[in-house]
Amino acid sequence: MTRHFVQISDFSGDELRHLLRMSSDMKALFRNGGRDACLPGSTAAMLFEKPSARTRISFEVAMTQLGGSALYLRQEDIGGLDKREPIRDLVRVLNGYVNAIIARTFAHETVLELVRYAQVPVINALTDLTHPCQSMADMLTIQEHCGRLEGVRLAYIGDGNNMARSLAAASALLGLQAVLVCPADYGLEPTSVRKLDALGPGTVEVSDDPREGLAGADVVYTDTWVSMGQEAEAQQRLADFAGFTLDQALLDCAAAGAKVMHCLPAYRGKEITDEVLESPQSIVFDQAENRLHFQRTLLKHLLSNP
Repeated sequence: MTRHFVQISDFSGDELRHLLRMSSDMKALFRNGGRDACLPGSTAAMLFEKPSARTRISFEVAMTQLGGSALYLRQEDIGGLDKREPIRDLVRVLNGYVNAIIARTFAHETVLELVRYAQVPVINALTDLTHPCQSMADMLTIQEHCGRLEGVRLAYIGDGNNMARSLAAASALLGLQAVLVCPADYGLEPTSVRKLDALGPGTVEVSDDPREGLAGADVVYTDTWVSMGQEAEAQQRLADFAGFTLDQALLDCAAAGAKVMHCLPAYRGKEITDEVLESPQSIVFDQAENRLHFQRTLLKHLLSNP
């Protein structure tokens, strides 16, 4: 049976821990000059509605390091997803050409439609609903810098977006205590909160008070307030997020030495100050590097175990 990675809850907590252990081992292997070309001749098709630096580069490098290759398909190459031809037709063609499909889309339903017709693994590289690869790279980073995941208090400050959902889901399954700190009317919808509570009862809190929400946090995570596709709302969002900028005064509300994370790109002076992003507490660029290490492991796992 073909296995896909569409959202965090597609895998159990034990399976996620196994992937993190594999990621740590493979990271050490490659950093020490070793190689694991376990996917010779394999090709991954990358379908991107949204452009990205880290996502594209990390997946392409990962496939190359595993002995395979990645084919980046722009919208003009395929006439747009579900525009020139139905997704179900494109996917059934790709089934005969490639070994995996990596999709970065707006609507989450687009990835679900890919899964319905795919006979090869589909990896969600981001949708408006979830961002599972990023959140698992984040869990790897937290584990490295905190020495554990169980019991770590993770405060996410910003919009209740795809990043908030995936971080909270990973936290619920891996034993972290997540606090989602969002302005009123920007938090996760009640349906998402109920689903998160079902994954790990009592592991996810919500707050609209930045200082209160960050109290005692071991890790403070923030993200852009204006995601791709929300540009028309930018001015209103900037006004509504007043007081939520992660500056040194707000970071001081967290536990002493709390680590700072951001999935990038960062808009310095808006959701985070330059001072905090460049501080010794920032692990932002370790976090970015770990996209490669987790995704390389995920590709090996999915393509080596069909």
